[in-house]
Amino acid sequence: MLRNGWVDRHAEGLDTWDMATITLANQRIFYTQPQKSAGGATLLLVHGAGGSHLDWPAEIQRLPNTAVYNLDLPGHGRSDGPGHATIDAYADVVAEFIDALALERVVVVGHSMGGAIAQALALRRLPQLAGLVLVGTAARLRVADAILEGILPRFADTVDLITRFAWGPDAPAPLVARSRERMLAVDPAVFQRDFLACDAFDVRAQVAQIALPTLVISGAEDKMTPLKHGRLLAEQIPQATLVTLDGAGHYLPLEQPQAVAAAITQFLEAAGDA
Repeated sequence: MLRNGWVDRHAEGLDTWDMATITLANQRIFYTQPQKSAGGATLLLVHGAGGSHLDWPAEIQRLPNTAVYNLDLPGHGRSDGPGHATIDAYADVVAEFIDALALERVVVVGHSMGGAIAQALALRRLPQLAGLVLVGTAARLRVADAILEGILPRFADTVDLITRFAWGPDAPAPLVARSRERMLAVDPAVFQRDFLACDAFDVRAQVAQIALPTLVISGAEDKMTPLKHGRLLAEQIPQATLVTLDGAGHYLPLEQPQAVAAAITQFLEAAGDA
């Protein structure tokens, strides 16, 4: 069941865009949808742990000649809860979303936990997939004990810990502050399940089986998922290339949106999908 016609304005100055919901497995899933038809591939943006569609800035949502869908995972943003505790469960939702909207030639763009979801989908060899963009992610997403153990009893302190490590040295203070406010608004139980899902994710033995053109984008100053993990992904996935963004931390789409958008555009052009 679709409900179209929602229009909203991003709190940080984005243009208006069309919004909708779709019900999957009795959960209302919120997403933004393109206002134009795609000339090439369809991009599907998948956010990271504790995130939402707001983690993707206008530069990425407005790529030229490209239809971009941007969803809130269950329990996040405007989507119904609860969230899930495994990457495969989130991948099930995204696969259902692709089927329900009859999307084709899909390039899944996943950040952090979203990148794990993208890898899980690729390993299922879904016929609708045309490529991956893996942003600030890895084939193994180990989470520090201080985060896993601190989320429920000391949520605000743990959010502060994540905030200290998540951003590059040049990230604007207002941007960092807004991100912290968004994290504090997330249900701590959802946050914990996300990080448990990340910590259990490990496809290092299978990642070389990904048979899709893949762009890996990593931040040189990423302390949450260091650059070495991006290099390993690019080395192990047969059709992968690596783009490194100097000065960028873990939230590189927000820190360097123009650079990320340019890298994605170049990747699509090289694949003949832009």
